[in-house]
Amino acid sequence: MDAPSKKKPAELSIGRNMLWNSAGSLTYLALQWAITIVIVRLSSGYDAAGVLALAMTVFNIFSPLAIYRMYTYQVSDVKRENTLGEYATFRIITCAAAFAGCLVYAALTCPSSTFVAILLYALFKIASLVIDVLHGEDQLNMRMDYIGKSLMLQGIGTFVVFCTVLACTSSIEAAIAGMLVVTCIVGLVYDLPRTRMFSRIKLGIAKEKVLHLLAYCLPIVLAAIACAVVPSVPRQYLSILGGDAALGVYASVAAPAAVIQMGASYIYNPLLSLFSQRYISGDITGFRKLFGRALAAIAALGIAGIAGYMLLGPWILPLVFGESISAHLDLILPVSVMTAVSALLWFANDLLVTIRQFKNALIGNVISLAVTIPSSLFLVPLYGGNGVSFSIIISYLAGIASMVALSAIEQKRKKK
Repeated sequence: MDAPSKKKPAELSIGRNMLWNSAGSLTYLALQWAITIVIVRLSSGYDAAGVLALAMTVFNIFSPLAIYRMYTYQVSDVKRENTLGEYATFRIITCAAAFAGCLVYAALTCPSSTFVAILLYALFKIASLVIDVLHGEDQLNMRMDYIGKSLMLQGIGTFVVFCTVLACTSSIEAAIAGMLVVTCIVGLVYDLPRTRMFSRIKLGIAKEKVLHLLAYCLPIVLAAIACAVVPSVPRQYLSILGGDAALGVYASVAAPAAVIQMGASYIYNPLLSLFSQRYISGDITGFRKLFGRALAAIAALGIAGIAGYMLLGPWILPLVFGESISAHLDLILPVSVMTAVSALLWFANDLLVTIRQFKNALIGNVISLAVTIPSSLFLVPLYGGNGVSFSIIISYLAGIASMVALSAIEQKRKKK
């Protein structure tokens, strides 16, 4: 590993790491969501909002290639098989490939008037993904306060600059460029000096290692894609049967429930390095205890989230979306359960990545995808929007069960 440039900062407790990571992540996500709201207020009509939505959609197509599931892989690399510089270089390579994909896709399928905005938005997201590599090193060294503060700076800075530039220029391209500049400044001025206290960043990676990582991590990339596709199958079928309005109602009710899944990730993400350390060291008892505590915390959060949404949803939803949504409050409970089950599936996914059981993760998510097709065809016509939630719940539970079974079989095989 590259030698640190300064004295290594002291580690923080798991609790403080969780708090800082949660606070930063929530601030960033909330302000990014707020941008999609204020853009309508700050511009004449909905054209700018449509361009921003298109830019987000195009990048999301290629984001799995840009991310390549490297963050989870990096924070569980407790043996330091790769240096920070190698992770950064690999991220730059995958982001460059994703950017090229965005460029070609936008040129072939999008209006020419949106081309610059799409590419600028892609660069903005790529800048934040490069900073994520620095955050991975921070997490390995138990200093997620750096991550939380960085996300707060990025969130507040991008929101203020986006609103200011858009209000002054009425240019969505200039506003997105402003977000790109702010993100780069935070990365260079705040993140880079702090991460360099743990490791110098010497860019470069051998061609053989690039090819190895591309091939080795491909199963978990495909697993993540399969996992993300599962909800789209019943949702699209609902749109076909009930029209855009039915899907719009479902999406509106489902959006607040996503807090359950986000909250679960804030619980277990700071623990991934510890899971890897205990597994590699052979401390299976310690691994199981940590797993039990994480699972209990996620379950408690899920129960609290479901109960909270059941209690507050009937009041919040009409306030936000109007009284017409009151006719669809029966969607709340299935949607809440679906989100809690989704959180468990992503926890299983990330845990299998930390212990390097990539094949089991892929098989489990492919099973989920396979189950969602017949379950959607059967349940959506019967139950409408609730059928979407039922289909996803059944599909994800099938995936979780298969991953647990496959992992148990592999552990028994290793003991022999």
